[in-house]
Amino acid sequence: MSLPQDLRYTEEHEWIQDRGELVRIGITQHAAEALGDIVFVQLPEVGEQIEAGQACGELESTKSVSDLFAPVTGEVVAVNEAAVDDPALVNAEPYGEGWLLEVRATSTGAVLTPEQYAELIEQ
Repeated sequence: MSLPQDLRYTEEHEWIQDRGELVRIGITQHAAEALGDIVFVQLPEVGEQIEAGQACGELESTKSVSDLFAPVTGEVVAVNEAAVDDPALVNAEPYGEGWLLEVRATSTGAVLTPEQYAELIEQ
């Protein structure tokens, strides 16, 4: 499994990408594969405040429902409506078109480097 080197990861299997003023958030390929076929995505509304470490959405698959944990604190400025409309995008392209949120972050929670995340998922 490849891990993009420009991302940071969380122990809850989310990724964050620093995009200057904004941070883009999604779930890792590892999480997408563990969940199975994702059939429903619930995300916070644009303008909503999220807090690092707190649940901010849900991903429902044919296997289970899993919380999406915020890796940053800040204001949601965009949600990926394409992923909401077609949750299979999250499985197909978790690091690309399957991204979930963009946030104007005021702080970041605990994040891992790609190497640290690789060690975590190998355990």
